[in-house]
Amino acid sequence: MKTGQWLMAGAIATILLAPSCKPKGAQSALSGDAASKVYVAPGQYDEFYNIVSGGFNGQISVVGLPSGRVLKIVPVFSVHPENGWGFSEESKPMLNTSHGFIPWDDLHHIAISTTNAEHDGRWAFANANNTPRIAKIDLTTFKTTEIIEIPNSGGNHSSPFITENTEYIVAGTRFSVPTGDNVDVPIATYKENFKGTISFISVDQEHGNMDIAFQLDAPPFNFDLARAGKKKSHGWFFFSTYNTEMAHTLLEVNASQKDKDFIMAVNWKKAEEYIKAGKGKKIKSPYVHNVWDEDTHTAISTVREDILSLDPRELKDIVYFIPCPKSPHGTDTDPTGEYIIGSGKLAAIIPVFSFTKMLKAIEDKNFEGNIDGMPVLNYEAVLHGEVLKPGLGPLHTEFDGKGNAYTSMFVSSEIVKWNIETLEVLDRVPTFYSVGHLMIPGGPTGKPHGKYMVAYNKITKDRYLPTGPELAHSAQLFDISGDKMQLLLDFPTIGEPHYAEAFPAALIKDKQVKFYKMEKNNHPRALKGINDARVERDGNKVHVYMTSIRSNFRPDNIEGVRVGDEVYFHVTNLEQDWDVPHGFAIKGANTAELLIMPGETATLKWVPDRVGIFPFYCTDFCSALHQEMQGYLRVSPKGSNNPITFSTGVAE
Repeated sequence: MKTGQWLMAGAIATILLAPSCKPKGAQSALSGDAASKVYVAPGQYDEFYNIVSGGFNGQISVVGLPSGRVLKIVPVFSVHPENGWGFSEESKPMLNTSHGFIPWDDLHHIAISTTNAEHDGRWAFANANNTPRIAKIDLTTFKTTEIIEIPNSGGNHSSPFITENTEYIVAGTRFSVPTGDNVDVPIATYKENFKGTISFISVDQEHGNMDIAFQLDAPPFNFDLARAGKKKSHGWFFFSTYNTEMAHTLLEVNASQKDKDFIMAVNWKKAEEYIKAGKGKKIKSPYVHNVWDEDTHTAISTVREDILSLDPRELKDIVYFIPCPKSPHGTDTDPTGEYIIGSGKLAAIIPVFSFTKMLKAIEDKNFEGNIDGMPVLNYEAVLHGEVLKPGLGPLHTEFDGKGNAYTSMFVSSEIVKWNIETLEVLDRVPTFYSVGHLMIPGGPTGKPHGKYMVAYNKITKDRYLPTGPELAHSAQLFDISGDKMQLLLDFPTIGEPHYAEAFPAALIKDKQVKFYKMEKNNHPRALKGINDARVERDGNKVHVYMTSIRSNFRPDNIEGVRVGDEVYFHVTNLEQDWDVPHGFAIKGANTAELLIMPGETATLKWVPDRVGIFPFYCTDFCSALHQEMQGYLRVSPKGSNNPITFSTGVAE
């Protein structure tokens, strides 16, 4: 390795590890003015819903702004004992993949559906980085209702990114891998046998149903964050890439050799033209598609076999490369769609590219080379300008809708505000510490709400009471309504937030589902009233059809179950009132509880492993007689002749 490169790596490591890395001028306390700006009085609502990724916990959190209060945890790719997600028989299929049942994933990014480049509040989308998947969350129920697996992808960090009218959710490969029939190849043949893919997932506009519309072949780079074009650049997508060296070992060094990597510009409207003309080819790529049916309260998992693949080396005018210094982590498009911002985390500048100039360079064939026949545009021809000396380690940029951009600086632990047209740095504030993503409500859309900005920081250290070697990550809320950014609030986060999007609460607050109507409950095991409660044996399977209502289960005395039986508790919550769920758990269950919403039916499978009397009870406080909401199940030896009996309310 060259001496200069070692010095650069050493300097960055020194900055990251030095105990004196805290920014100067740290605020030791919030002012009374700041406190008043984040105060949400008892009984009042927050102004914004903030949907926050959970990183390694595989979930999302719903946070109110400006209070910073966590309102809900929504399980997406991880089992969740709090409400039985991934434990109930109905929800288990949601976590199926071509690798089998996967009860965890690494959820890095989310996106909120848009119409005309503005948040519409219909759905949130989330990515699974480890076992590549995209999930859809219904924002009327805040429940995960669809998960689609992405084949031919080694890792799904570069997603989910959304087009102007939610036509597509787009995902790029983080780790390029061999695909096709011959995947057992030496790692050292990376350049010859590995490749990237870009997946365009279509979204049905009425119901949000997802499908893989097509995949683009791509060079074996690592694809990082991306943004769709909007307004004037609608029809294009812009992906940051790194490891254009195509290294396969010690990427810390070997993927940082070049002064410039690329932003890959994709003309997806052109790809659609080729598809309509019958171009592309079907390739066998099995993947799993899971859908939640709200009528039956049950998930259905199916396997799909084929995808449509397009090769931009053969189908021209789809892909162009824009040189971008250096190791870009983020690519962002401003609210007008004219400017494309690259954030090279090892660069000392922030390059800002012009969409208009990009089209002119393509028209003039102003290229400085090619990659497998795909043109590399001339850097100067596409450049609007460079933000000089913005800070160290630029990562991500969002916008306030007033002509300003805000970029997170990981190494120098700060947010920098700058003018998009003049490229002048206007303000900078320290964060505590090592900020990754930042979020402005509506920031990635054509209509930002330039009032607040949240910094999501990777290191907490002294911000909260210590909790051993692991600390909660830090989120910091800033007021950006004036010329200068003002720190308002510190609040801890759930898991490791990477990205978040926020939108006005008024958009969806009054559209929330409050309960499920019993007459629309089409679950095959649902009960419509207490008189239908019963227990039935079918071989070694025992089906308990149970109702729950304040404050009893029916039946609550069950006998005739034997060791080794498969016992299925089909519990219907008969309540028809908002916020009256009932829980169900039985002693010795090696799964979890159920948490059943009003009007819903859910099933818990239990296999008793010993003889005895097993209490079951309601796990969610529901009334003054919640403690009395319980029952008993008798388990007899395997092979015994005790008949199934059940009862409620008969006292001897």
